[in-house]
Amino acid sequence: MRIRRSIFENIDWWIILIYFILVLMGWINIYAAVYNEEHQSIFDMTQRYGKQLMWIGFATIVAFFIILLDAKFYEDFSFLIYILTLSLLVGVLIGGKEIAGSKSWFQIGGFALQPAEFAKFATTLALAKYLSGPNINLKKIGSLIRAGIIIFTPAILVILQNDTGSALVYSVLVLVLYREGMSGTLLLIPLSIALIFIFTIVFGNWVVMGVLGSVALLFVFLFRKQKRAVFSLLIILALAGGVSYSVDYAFQNILGAHQRTRINVLFGKEIDLHGAGYNVHQSKIAIGSGGVSGKGFLKGTQTKFNFVPEQSTDFIFCTVGEEWGFIGSAVVVILFLVLFSRLLFLAERQRNKFSRIYGYGVASILFFHFAINIAMTIGLAPVIGIPLPFFSYGGSSLWGFTILLFIFLKLDSRRKSIY
Repeated sequence: MRIRRSIFENIDWWIILIYFILVLMGWINIYAAVYNEEHQSIFDMTQRYGKQLMWIGFATIVAFFIILLDAKFYEDFSFLIYILTLSLLVGVLIGGKEIAGSKSWFQIGGFALQPAEFAKFATTLALAKYLSGPNINLKKIGSLIRAGIIIFTPAILVILQNDTGSALVYSVLVLVLYREGMSGTLLLIPLSIALIFIFTIVFGNWVVMGVLGSVALLFVFLFRKQKRAVFSLLIILALAGGVSYSVDYAFQNILGAHQRTRINVLFGKEIDLHGAGYNVHQSKIAIGSGGVSGKGFLKGTQTKFNFVPEQSTDFIFCTVGEEWGFIGSAVVVILFLVLFSRLLFLAERQRNKFSRIYGYGVASILFFHFAINIAMTIGLAPVIGIPLPFFSYGGSSLWGFTILLFIFLKLDSRRKSIY
Protein backbone atom coordinates (compact mmCIF):
# COMPACT_ATOMS: atom_id res chain seq x y z
CA MET A 1 0.00 0.00 0.00
CA ARG A 2 1.41 3.34 -1.04
CA ILE A 3 1.30 5.88 1.79
CA ARG A 4 0.73 9.48 0.71
CA ARG A 5 2.56 12.26 2.55
CA SER A 6 -0.34 14.66 2.09
CA ILE A 7 -3.97 14.55 0.99
CA PHE A 8 -3.06 17.28 -1.51
CA GLU A 9 -0.06 15.47 -2.99
CA ASN A 10 -1.71 14.29 -6.22
CA ILE A 11 -4.40 16.93 -6.60
CA ASP A 12 -4.55 18.49 -10.06
CA TRP A 13 -3.75 22.12 -9.27
CA TRP A 14 -4.27 23.26 -12.87
CA ILE A 15 -7.98 22.54 -12.65
CA ILE A 16 -8.20 24.16 -9.22
CA LEU A 17 -6.49 27.27 -10.62
CA ILE A 18 -8.93 27.47 -13.56
CA TYR A 19 -11.84 26.89 -11.16
CA PHE A 20 -10.91 29.83 -8.93
CA ILE A 21 -10.17 32.09 -11.90
CA LEU A 22 -13.64 31.39 -13.33
CA VAL A 23 -15.32 31.81 -9.93
CA LEU A 24 -13.60 35.16 -9.29
CA MET A 25 -14.32 36.39 -12.83
CA GLY A 26 -17.95 35.41 -12.31
CA TRP A 27 -18.08 37.32 -9.02
CA ILE A 28 -16.65 40.48 -10.63
CA ASN A 29 -19.12 40.26 -13.50
CA ILE A 30 -22.04 39.72 -11.11
CA TYR A 31 -20.92 42.93 -9.40
CA ALA A 32 -20.95 44.70 -12.77
CA ALA A 33 -24.30 43.21 -13.76
CA VAL A 34 -26.21 44.39 -10.67
CA TYR A 35 -24.00 47.32 -9.63
CA ASN A 36 -25.77 49.78 -7.37
CA GLU A 37 -24.24 53.20 -6.70
CA GLU A 38 -25.85 53.24 -3.28
CA HIS A 39 -24.11 49.97 -2.43
CA GLN A 40 -20.71 50.34 -4.06
CA SER A 41 -18.82 47.93 -1.81
CA ILE A 42 -18.33 44.60 -3.55
CA PHE A 43 -18.56 43.00 -0.09
CA ASP A 44 -22.06 44.40 0.65
CA MET A 45 -24.04 41.36 1.83
CA THR A 46 -27.37 43.01 1.02
CA GLN A 47 -26.55 42.81 -2.68
CA ARG A 48 -26.15 39.82 -4.97
CA TYR A 49 -22.40 40.30 -5.32
CA GLY A 50 -21.98 40.25 -1.54
CA LYS A 51 -24.10 37.12 -1.25
CA GLN A 52 -22.15 35.47 -4.08
CA LEU A 53 -18.94 36.05 -2.13
CA MET A 54 -20.53 34.21 0.77
CA TRP A 55 -21.52 31.32 -1.55
CA ILE A 56 -17.91 31.26 -2.83
CA GLY A 57 -16.63 31.02 0.74
CA PHE A 58 -18.96 28.13 1.52
CA ALA A 59 -18.07 26.44 -1.78
CA THR A 60 -14.38 26.62 -0.85
CA ILE A 61 -15.12 24.97 2.50
CA VAL A 62 -17.18 22.27 0.76
CA ALA A 63 -14.35 21.67 -1.74
CA PHE A 64 -11.83 21.32 1.10
CA PHE A 65 -14.11 18.88 2.91
CA ILE A 66 -14.49 16.78 -0.26
CA ILE A 67 -10.71 16.52 -0.56
CA LEU A 68 -10.45 15.48 3.10
CA LEU A 69 -12.79 12.50 2.69
CA ASP A 70 -11.47 9.16 1.54
CA ALA A 71 -12.01 8.67 -2.18
CA LYS A 72 -13.63 5.27 -1.57
CA PHE A 73 -16.48 7.05 0.20
CA TYR A 74 -17.87 8.42 -3.07
CA GLU A 75 -17.82 5.03 -4.75
CA ASP A 76 -19.17 3.05 -1.80
CA PHE A 77 -22.04 5.44 -1.05
CA SER A 78 -22.95 6.42 -4.63
CA PHE A 79 -26.38 4.80 -4.64
CA LEU A 80 -27.22 6.10 -1.17
CA ILE A 81 -26.37 9.66 -2.25
CA TYR A 82 -28.47 9.14 -5.38
CA ILE A 83 -31.50 7.88 -3.41
CA LEU A 84 -31.25 10.75 -0.92
CA THR A 85 -31.15 13.24 -3.78
CA LEU A 86 -34.19 11.65 -5.44
CA SER A 87 -35.96 12.03 -2.09
CA LEU A 88 -35.16 15.75 -2.14
CA LEU A 89 -36.54 16.03 -5.69
CA VAL A 90 -39.77 14.35 -4.56
CA GLY A 91 -39.86 16.49 -1.43
CA VAL A 92 -39.58 19.75 -3.34
CA LEU A 93 -42.60 18.73 -5.44
CA ILE A 94 -44.58 18.37 -2.24
CA GLY A 95 -43.31 21.21 -0.07
CA GLY A 96 -41.16 23.36 -2.33
CA LYS A 97 -41.56 27.03 -3.17
CA GLU A 98 -42.47 28.14 -6.68
CA ILE A 99 -40.07 30.70 -8.15
CA ALA A 100 -40.37 32.01 -11.73
CA GLY A 101 -42.95 29.33 -12.54
CA SER A 102 -40.87 26.37 -11.31
CA LYS A 103 -41.54 24.53 -8.07
CA SER A 104 -37.86 23.67 -7.65
CA TRP A 105 -36.80 25.35 -4.42
CA PHE A 106 -36.72 24.75 -0.69
CA GLN A 107 -36.99 28.06 1.14
CA ILE A 108 -34.67 28.05 4.15
CA GLY A 109 -34.88 31.44 5.83
CA GLY A 110 -33.62 33.96 3.30
CA PHE A 111 -31.91 31.29 1.20
CA ALA A 112 -33.50 29.14 -1.50
CA LEU A 113 -31.97 25.70 -2.16
CA GLN A 114 -32.48 23.96 -5.53
CA PRO A 115 -32.10 20.14 -5.25
CA ALA A 116 -31.90 19.71 -9.04
CA GLU A 117 -28.41 21.25 -8.98
CA PHE A 118 -27.19 18.56 -6.57
CA ALA A 119 -28.94 15.74 -8.40
CA LYS A 120 -26.47 16.19 -11.28
CA PHE A 121 -23.44 14.96 -9.34
CA ALA A 122 -25.52 12.33 -7.52
CA THR A 123 -26.81 10.92 -10.82
CA THR A 124 -23.29 10.89 -12.27
CA LEU A 125 -22.01 9.00 -9.21
CA ALA A 126 -24.81 6.42 -9.43
CA LEU A 127 -24.29 5.95 -13.17
CA ALA A 128 -20.54 5.48 -12.68
CA LYS A 129 -21.16 2.96 -9.91
CA TYR A 130 -23.58 0.95 -12.03
CA LEU A 131 -21.50 0.97 -15.20
CA SER A 132 -18.34 0.00 -13.32
CA GLY A 133 -20.04 -3.07 -11.89
CA PRO A 134 -19.49 -6.64 -13.12
CA ASN A 135 -21.26 -8.05 -16.17
CA ILE A 136 -22.42 -4.67 -17.48
CA ASN A 137 -22.68 -4.69 -21.25
CA LEU A 138 -24.31 -1.67 -22.87
CA LYS A 139 -24.85 -3.60 -26.07
CA LYS A 140 -27.45 -5.61 -24.13
CA ILE A 141 -30.89 -4.08 -23.75
CA GLY A 142 -31.17 -4.92 -20.02
CA SER A 143 -28.01 -3.03 -19.04
CA LEU A 144 -28.98 -0.12 -21.26
CA ILE A 145 -32.48 0.16 -19.77
CA ARG A 146 -31.15 0.14 -16.20
CA ALA A 147 -28.61 2.85 -17.08
CA GLY A 148 -31.41 4.86 -18.71
CA ILE A 149 -33.54 4.57 -15.57
CA ILE A 150 -30.68 5.97 -13.48
CA ILE A 151 -30.26 8.92 -15.84
CA PHE A 152 -33.86 9.82 -16.58
CA THR A 153 -35.56 9.25 -13.21
CA PRO A 154 -34.24 12.55 -11.80
CA ALA A 155 -34.88 14.22 -15.16
CA ILE A 156 -38.58 13.25 -14.99
CA LEU A 157 -38.84 14.56 -11.43
CA VAL A 158 -37.27 17.85 -12.53
CA ILE A 159 -39.70 18.09 -15.47
CA LEU A 160 -42.56 17.71 -12.98
CA GLN A 161 -41.14 20.79 -11.23
CA ASN A 162 -41.69 22.66 -14.51
CA ASP A 163 -37.94 23.11 -14.98
CA THR A 164 -37.39 21.63 -18.44
CA GLY A 165 -34.03 23.35 -18.89
CA SER A 166 -32.44 21.62 -15.92
CA ALA A 167 -34.01 18.31 -16.95
CA LEU A 168 -32.39 18.47 -20.38
CA VAL A 169 -28.94 18.49 -18.77
CA TYR A 170 -29.29 14.83 -17.74
CA SER A 171 -29.66 13.76 -21.36
CA VAL A 172 -26.00 14.61 -21.99
CA LEU A 173 -25.00 11.62 -19.84
CA VAL A 174 -25.98 9.46 -22.84
CA LEU A 175 -22.53 10.43 -24.17
CA VAL A 176 -21.03 8.57 -21.21
CA LEU A 177 -22.98 5.47 -22.23
CA TYR A 178 -21.54 5.79 -25.74
CA ARG A 179 -18.01 6.06 -24.32
CA GLU A 180 -18.61 2.89 -22.31
CA GLY A 181 -19.77 0.76 -25.24
CA MET A 182 -23.29 1.75 -26.26
CA SER A 183 -23.91 1.33 -29.98
CA GLY A 184 -23.35 4.45 -32.05
CA THR A 185 -26.62 3.72 -33.84
CA LEU A 186 -28.52 4.36 -30.63
CA LEU A 187 -26.70 7.69 -30.29
CA LEU A 188 -27.79 8.63 -33.81
CA ILE A 189 -31.46 8.04 -33.00
CA PRO A 190 -31.94 11.10 -30.71
CA LEU A 191 -29.80 13.20 -33.07
CA SER A 192 -31.99 12.17 -36.00
CA ILE A 193 -35.13 12.94 -34.01
CA ALA A 194 -33.71 16.38 -33.16
CA LEU A 195 -33.05 17.08 -36.85
CA ILE A 196 -36.54 15.94 -37.83
CA PHE A 197 -37.94 18.17 -35.07
CA ILE A 198 -36.04 21.20 -36.42
CA PHE A 199 -36.96 20.54 -40.05
CA THR A 200 -40.62 19.99 -39.15
CA ILE A 201 -40.80 23.25 -37.18
CA VAL A 202 -38.98 25.27 -39.86
CA PHE A 203 -40.48 23.80 -43.04
CA GLY A 204 -43.68 22.16 -41.86
CA ASN A 205 -44.84 18.57 -41.60
CA TRP A 206 -46.04 18.23 -45.21
CA VAL A 207 -42.72 19.40 -46.64
CA VAL A 208 -40.78 16.92 -44.50
CA MET A 209 -43.17 14.11 -45.40
CA GLY A 210 -42.83 15.01 -49.06
CA VAL A 211 -39.04 14.91 -48.89
CA LEU A 212 -39.08 11.57 -47.06
CA GLY A 213 -41.49 10.16 -49.64
CA SER A 214 -39.27 11.34 -52.51
CA VAL A 215 -36.22 9.78 -50.88
CA ALA A 216 -38.13 6.53 -50.44
CA LEU A 217 -39.11 6.42 -54.12
CA LEU A 218 -35.54 7.21 -55.19
CA PHE A 219 -34.06 4.39 -53.10
CA VAL A 220 -36.71 1.93 -54.27
CA PHE A 221 -35.72 2.71 -57.85
CA LEU A 222 -31.95 2.59 -57.25
CA PHE A 223 -31.89 -0.50 -55.04
CA ARG A 224 -34.93 -2.37 -56.34
CA LYS A 225 -32.92 -5.61 -56.62
CA GLN A 226 -31.86 -5.49 -52.96
CA LYS A 227 -35.26 -6.16 -51.43
CA ARG A 228 -34.08 -6.52 -47.83
CA ALA A 229 -32.20 -3.20 -47.91
CA VAL A 230 -35.16 -1.45 -49.54
CA PHE A 231 -37.56 -2.88 -46.95
CA SER A 232 -35.32 -1.76 -44.05
CA LEU A 233 -34.97 1.71 -45.51
CA LEU A 234 -38.71 2.05 -46.03
CA ILE A 235 -39.30 1.10 -42.39
CA ILE A 236 -36.80 3.74 -41.25
CA LEU A 237 -38.37 6.41 -43.46
CA ALA A 238 -41.85 5.47 -42.25
CA LEU A 239 -40.69 5.84 -38.66
CA ALA A 240 -39.13 9.19 -39.53
CA GLY A 241 -42.44 10.28 -41.04
CA GLY A 242 -44.21 9.20 -37.86
CA VAL A 243 -41.78 11.24 -35.78
CA SER A 244 -42.37 14.28 -38.00
CA TYR A 245 -46.14 13.92 -37.66
CA SER A 246 -45.91 13.50 -33.87
CA VAL A 247 -43.62 16.55 -33.61
CA ASP A 248 -46.12 18.64 -35.54
CA TYR A 249 -48.99 17.36 -33.38
CA ALA A 250 -47.10 17.93 -30.12
CA PHE A 251 -46.01 21.40 -31.21
CA GLN A 252 -49.54 22.47 -32.04
CA ASN A 253 -51.49 20.68 -29.29
CA ILE A 254 -49.21 19.97 -26.31
CA LEU A 255 -46.73 22.84 -26.03
CA GLY A 256 -47.95 26.03 -24.45
CA ALA A 257 -48.32 29.22 -26.48
CA HIS A 258 -45.21 30.80 -24.90
CA GLN A 259 -43.16 27.69 -25.67
CA ARG A 260 -44.28 27.68 -29.31
CA THR A 261 -43.44 31.36 -29.58
CA ARG A 262 -39.94 30.86 -28.16
CA ILE A 263 -39.21 28.06 -30.64
CA ASN A 264 -40.60 30.06 -33.56
CA VAL A 265 -38.52 33.08 -32.56
CA LEU A 266 -35.41 30.91 -32.35
CA PHE A 267 -35.89 29.60 -35.88
CA GLY A 268 -36.86 33.00 -37.29
CA LYS A 269 -40.50 32.15 -37.96
CA GLU A 270 -41.68 34.94 -35.67
CA ILE A 271 -40.29 38.29 -34.59
CA ASP A 272 -41.29 39.16 -31.04
CA LEU A 273 -38.82 41.76 -29.78
CA HIS A 274 -41.10 42.83 -26.94
CA GLY A 275 -42.09 39.35 -25.77
CA ALA A 276 -40.44 35.95 -26.13
CA GLY A 277 -37.57 37.35 -28.21
CA TYR A 278 -36.83 40.30 -25.93
CA ASN A 279 -34.16 38.69 -23.75
CA VAL A 280 -32.13 37.31 -26.64
CA HIS A 281 -32.49 40.51 -28.68
CA GLN A 282 -31.19 42.66 -25.83
CA SER A 283 -28.50 40.09 -25.10
CA LYS A 284 -27.19 40.27 -28.66
CA ILE A 285 -27.22 44.07 -28.54
CA ALA A 286 -25.20 44.01 -25.31
CA ILE A 287 -22.61 41.55 -26.59
CA GLY A 288 -22.33 43.22 -30.00
CA SER A 289 -21.94 46.70 -28.50
CA GLY A 290 -18.83 45.55 -26.63
CA GLY A 291 -16.81 45.42 -29.84
CA VAL A 292 -13.26 44.12 -29.67
CA SER A 293 -12.13 45.36 -26.26
CA GLY A 294 -15.42 46.22 -24.54
CA LYS A 295 -16.80 49.41 -23.00
CA GLY A 296 -14.85 48.97 -19.79
CA PHE A 297 -15.61 47.78 -16.28
CA LEU A 298 -18.92 49.20 -14.95
CA LYS A 299 -19.44 51.15 -18.20
CA GLY A 300 -21.90 48.85 -19.94
CA THR A 301 -25.05 50.81 -20.80
CA GLN A 302 -27.17 47.71 -21.44
CA THR A 303 -26.06 46.45 -18.04
CA LYS A 304 -26.53 49.68 -16.15
CA PHE A 305 -30.09 50.27 -17.39
CA ASN A 306 -31.19 46.64 -16.86
CA PHE A 307 -32.16 46.06 -20.49
CA VAL A 308 -31.23 42.36 -20.25
CA PRO A 309 -33.33 40.41 -17.71
CA GLU A 310 -31.59 37.82 -15.52
CA GLN A 311 -28.24 39.35 -16.39
CA SER A 312 -26.51 38.12 -13.24
CA THR A 313 -27.77 34.55 -13.69
CA ASP A 314 -28.69 33.00 -17.05
CA PHE A 315 -27.43 35.96 -19.12
CA ILE A 316 -24.21 36.72 -17.22
CA PHE A 317 -22.19 36.24 -20.43
CA CYS A 318 -23.80 39.46 -21.77
CA THR A 319 -21.92 41.45 -19.16
CA VAL A 320 -18.66 39.85 -20.25
CA GLY A 321 -19.36 40.66 -23.89
CA GLU A 322 -20.42 44.25 -23.28
CA GLU A 323 -17.80 45.35 -20.77
CA TRP A 324 -14.85 43.17 -21.82
CA GLY A 325 -15.63 42.77 -25.52
CA PHE A 326 -14.50 40.03 -27.86
CA ILE A 327 -11.15 39.72 -26.06
CA GLY A 328 -12.75 39.17 -22.66
CA SER A 329 -15.33 36.77 -24.10
CA ALA A 330 -12.58 34.80 -25.85
CA VAL A 331 -10.62 34.54 -22.58
CA VAL A 332 -13.67 33.08 -20.81
CA VAL A 333 -14.33 30.61 -23.63
CA ILE A 334 -10.66 29.55 -23.77
CA LEU A 335 -10.57 28.98 -20.00
CA PHE A 336 -13.59 26.71 -20.24
CA LEU A 337 -12.14 24.83 -23.21
CA VAL A 338 -8.86 24.29 -21.34
CA LEU A 339 -10.88 23.03 -18.37
CA PHE A 340 -12.79 20.54 -20.54
CA SER A 341 -9.63 19.34 -22.26
CA ARG A 342 -7.94 18.80 -18.92
CA LEU A 343 -10.95 16.93 -17.54
CA LEU A 344 -11.00 14.57 -20.52
CA PHE A 345 -7.26 14.00 -20.15
CA LEU A 346 -7.65 13.17 -16.46
CA ALA A 347 -10.66 10.94 -17.12
CA GLU A 348 -8.83 8.91 -19.76
CA ARG A 349 -5.81 8.26 -17.55
CA GLN A 350 -7.83 6.73 -14.71
CA ARG A 351 -6.98 3.18 -13.73
CA ASN A 352 -10.26 2.78 -11.92
CA LYS A 353 -13.32 2.36 -14.15
CA PHE A 354 -15.62 4.16 -11.69
CA SER A 355 -13.35 7.22 -11.69
CA ARG A 356 -13.07 7.26 -15.48
CA ILE A 357 -16.84 7.09 -16.01
CA TYR A 358 -17.46 9.76 -13.39
CA GLY A 359 -14.85 12.01 -15.01
CA TYR A 360 -16.54 11.77 -18.40
CA GLY A 361 -19.85 12.56 -16.73
CA VAL A 362 -18.38 15.70 -15.12
CA ALA A 363 -16.95 16.90 -18.44
CA SER A 364 -20.24 16.21 -20.25
CA ILE A 365 -22.43 18.09 -17.77
CA LEU A 366 -20.15 21.12 -17.54
CA PHE A 367 -19.79 21.29 -21.33
CA PHE A 368 -23.57 21.10 -21.84
CA HIS A 369 -24.09 24.03 -19.47
CA PHE A 370 -21.30 26.04 -21.07
CA ALA A 371 -22.36 25.41 -24.67
CA ILE A 372 -26.11 25.92 -24.20
CA ASN A 373 -25.78 28.95 -21.92
CA ILE A 374 -23.52 30.86 -24.30
CA ALA A 375 -25.49 29.72 -27.37
CA MET A 376 -28.62 30.94 -25.60
CA THR A 377 -27.20 34.44 -25.08
CA ILE A 378 -26.28 34.82 -28.77
CA GLY A 379 -29.53 33.38 -30.16
CA LEU A 380 -28.26 29.96 -31.26
CA ALA A 381 -30.24 27.98 -28.67
CA PRO A 382 -33.64 28.47 -27.02
CA VAL A 383 -33.79 30.22 -23.67
CA ILE A 384 -34.06 27.28 -21.26
CA GLY A 385 -32.70 28.90 -18.11
CA ILE A 386 -29.51 27.07 -17.19
CA PRO A 387 -26.53 28.80 -15.52
CA LEU A 388 -22.99 29.27 -16.79
CA PRO A 389 -20.84 27.03 -14.52
CA PHE A 390 -18.92 28.87 -11.76
CA PHE A 391 -19.99 32.20 -13.29
CA SER A 392 -23.72 32.74 -12.79
CA TYR A 393 -25.14 34.05 -9.54
CA GLY A 394 -26.57 31.42 -7.19
CA GLY A 395 -25.50 29.33 -4.24
CA SER A 396 -27.15 26.08 -5.33
CA SER A 397 -25.57 26.07 -8.79
CA LEU A 398 -22.12 27.08 -7.52
CA TRP A 399 -22.15 24.44 -4.81
CA GLY A 400 -23.51 21.79 -7.15
CA PHE A 401 -20.82 22.43 -9.77
CA THR A 402 -18.13 22.61 -7.08
CA ILE A 403 -19.12 19.26 -5.60
CA LEU A 404 -19.36 17.72 -9.08
CA LEU A 405 -15.84 18.88 -9.98
CA PHE A 406 -14.01 18.32 -6.70
CA ILE A 407 -15.27 14.77 -6.24
CA PHE A 408 -13.53 13.96 -9.51
CA LEU A 409 -10.36 15.75 -8.39
CA LYS A 410 -10.39 13.60 -5.26
CA LEU A 411 -10.93 10.43 -7.30
CA ASP A 412 -8.12 11.43 -9.66
CA SER A 413 -5.75 12.05 -6.75
CA ARG A 414 -5.89 8.38 -5.75
CA ARG A 415 -5.36 7.00 -9.28
CA LYS A 416 -1.89 5.64 -8.34
CA SER A 417 -3.13 4.03 -5.14
CA ILE A 418 -3.91 0.35 -4.66
CA TYR A 419 -7.01 -0.33 -2.64
